[in-house]
Amino acid sequence: MNQKNQKTHVPLLILLFLIGSWAKAQDKVTISGTIVNSQNNETLIGVSIYIPELQSGTTTNEYGFFSLSIPKGDYTLQVSYMGFQTSEEKISLQQNLRKNISLESSTQNLEEIVITERKNIANIKKPEMSVNKLTIQEIKKMPAVMGETDILKSILQLPGVTNAGEGASGFNVRGGAADQNLILLDEALLYNSSHLFGFFSVFNSDAIKDLKLYKGGIPSRFGGRVSSVLDIYQKEGNSNEFHMNGGIGVISSRLLAEGPLEKGKGSFLVAGRSSYAHLFLKLTDNKNSAYFYDLNTKLSYKLNENNSLFLSGYFGRDVFDIGDQFNNVYGNAVLNLRWNHLYSEKLFSNLSMIYSDYYYGLKLDVAGLNWDSGIKNYNIKYDFKHYISDRYKMTYGLNAVYYDFNPGTVSPTGASSGINREQLDKKYALEPALYVDAEHEITDKLSINYGFRYSMFYRMGQQDMNIYANNEAVTFNPELQIYEKGKPIGTEHFGSGKTIASFDNLEPRLAVSYQLDDNQSIKASYNRMSQYIHLVSNTASPTPLDVWAPSDNFIKPQLLDQVALGYFRNFHNDDYTLETEIYYKKVKNRIDYIDGADLIANKAIEQVILNGRSRSYGLEVLLRKNSGKLNGWISYTLSRSEQQTPGRTALETGINNGKWYSTGYDKTHNLAVTASYKLTEKWSFGSTFALQSGQPVTFPNGQYEYGGVIVPSYGARNEDRLPAYHHLDVSATYIPKPDKKKGWQGEWVFSIYNLYNRMNSASMTFRQNEDTGRNEAVRLSIFGFIPSVTYNFKF
Repeated sequence: MNQKNQKTHVPLLILLFLIGSWAKAQDKVTISGTIVNSQNNETLIGVSIYIPELQSGTTTNEYGFFSLSIPKGDYTLQVSYMGFQTSEEKISLQQNLRKNISLESSTQNLEEIVITERKNIANIKKPEMSVNKLTIQEIKKMPAVMGETDILKSILQLPGVTNAGEGASGFNVRGGAADQNLILLDEALLYNSSHLFGFFSVFNSDAIKDLKLYKGGIPSRFGGRVSSVLDIYQKEGNSNEFHMNGGIGVISSRLLAEGPLEKGKGSFLVAGRSSYAHLFLKLTDNKNSAYFYDLNTKLSYKLNENNSLFLSGYFGRDVFDIGDQFNNVYGNAVLNLRWNHLYSEKLFSNLSMIYSDYYYGLKLDVAGLNWDSGIKNYNIKYDFKHYISDRYKMTYGLNAVYYDFNPGTVSPTGASSGINREQLDKKYALEPALYVDAEHEITDKLSINYGFRYSMFYRMGQQDMNIYANNEAVTFNPELQIYEKGKPIGTEHFGSGKTIASFDNLEPRLAVSYQLDDNQSIKASYNRMSQYIHLVSNTASPTPLDVWAPSDNFIKPQLLDQVALGYFRNFHNDDYTLETEIYYKKVKNRIDYIDGADLIANKAIEQVILNGRSRSYGLEVLLRKNSGKLNGWISYTLSRSEQQTPGRTALETGINNGKWYSTGYDKTHNLAVTASYKLTEKWSFGSTFALQSGQPVTFPNGQYEYGGVIVPSYGARNEDRLPAYHHLDVSATYIPKPDKKKGWQGEWVFSIYNLYNRMNSASMTFRQNEDTGRNEAVRLSIFGFIPSVTYNFKF
């Protein structure tokens, strides 16, 4: 009886608390508004707004909006943001006030001690962990390699983040696979983040305003991936005056134009980029080539004080040719129409309608076929930010994503080809979700974020689905001790709109921060996340095969549980900051492939896939130097990333005999050093150094002869490693006229990628030496010493 009463009282207590918070808020007034860059009217994300008399403050959201409820009275309003002059003014609040603020850009850091201390307190108090935020001003202070700053290279210098391998696209976060990263550009989903095998990112830094990388403590508004979220926003464009800027380099060039549609109210932005190093190859006998091009666009218009419209887009393509025998084209295309609406000084909303398309095509003349695949999605989302009080804020919303998968279209390359045209069954799915998040400052020292996401997934027809005995698409041969493709015993037809399989998951999120004093705090977080789509990829091919597949009766959704604990410390008025975290995460239903899996044009991909599990854990350390002529950071990660696919019965061996084995992206040690030095107003220098453990691989451990053919034998999966990966990049920037702020402004960037010509291994193959007859290992290296010079300009 007592237990029943306690359960009944819990929701009543929560309701009384919310009513009390609401009643208390009625005695206060609200100051709200938007903060922009005075030069171009660009909204600024993450600006600190602080009331020193109350030791209370807030920050602007992703659209530059802020709201703060405080008692009536006279106060000092302080607004600060990195790279801008701090704004300070006296205000008298007797009723709600709408105040838009313009910040002036600053070439120097105005570090008033009292403001710096308050900024430290805000960072320490906020229950946000496993998150790295970089403004474009910070990114542009990093070394410019190949003549331009690069977003992906900047996040690769952070703890817990590694590259996917030499010559590979994407990145890995805390031992997760590249397909487990949610990559958003103006809220639109990108399926591939790299150009030229990871050498460039798809993000033109000239067009980017702000980014956040969530490795853990991920807010409930994000879903669909189980490793990380890279949330990137493009600039809106200058609504005051027309400007152009760009760069001309040896390998690539870029150009951006921006200006007003209507002065002070509307703006446009167009940015293009292209590489052309392949043109120099055509001057030689080398018929191979690789190049990329992309385009960023954005239109912004402020209808009135409460309504704004945005239309943004991105289009990019990579082209890779090996003579006349092989051609590979792939890339993203996205479009997003957004409506920002302010219902009141305390309720902000954003409605987005998003289209995303990823295309992947192969042309194999040697086989006489063209092969096209891809994935499209249509997403509608409605988000609300509710500023209930100065200590309590809520974010809530809903979204629905419709997927259109093309596993493959096979067609002949010409009349002489023996290939018949064939369309693999297209696949369709719907993923709706709703979420609620709360930011709650319980006391001056204790703050928490808590919430949940409820996600659903419906695998839809039209398609004929195979039926297998015992529902096993993969069978085990006990005599040969191997897994084999299951043989269908029939098919079941699902018409258009019919549900083939459905799933739903509740994803709770929690983050806690306890402030030990003004300069240090401890934080903890827990995340559960679901991923319903999977990348079927053979990374051993010349270019990774990218085929996305939805969850169904055979491929189960991936489910993540992650916990993290951290200690954060500021030293000497924010001159130095220290962030340390330990984490542990596990993922259910991580797909694994049987030995000899065939992925190209596979009509029944379920016949080569088993559902396994993965785990990763580690320690991350990040030490920053934030001021002075020399600044930068040192990051180090000690971690493990493992996968296991046990047998489904006692008779089955599982993959790797059911034992845990290192994933292909396990990097035990990961050290990164980033430094920049401003010698004079004309000369500045930068460098980055990366050192990682070698990538896990499986080498042959012997060989035998069968029918006159030498056949290699292999041991356990990924029990070997490639040699350690490391390289040093340096750059020097020369500004001929640093005092010139108007008209034509230029700078020269000299850079060297891989200064000491480290030939890092992309892969290792084995062959028999024709002269000696002995077996030998051959290292494949892609990038060596690469110097570059670029001229950047703006006017």
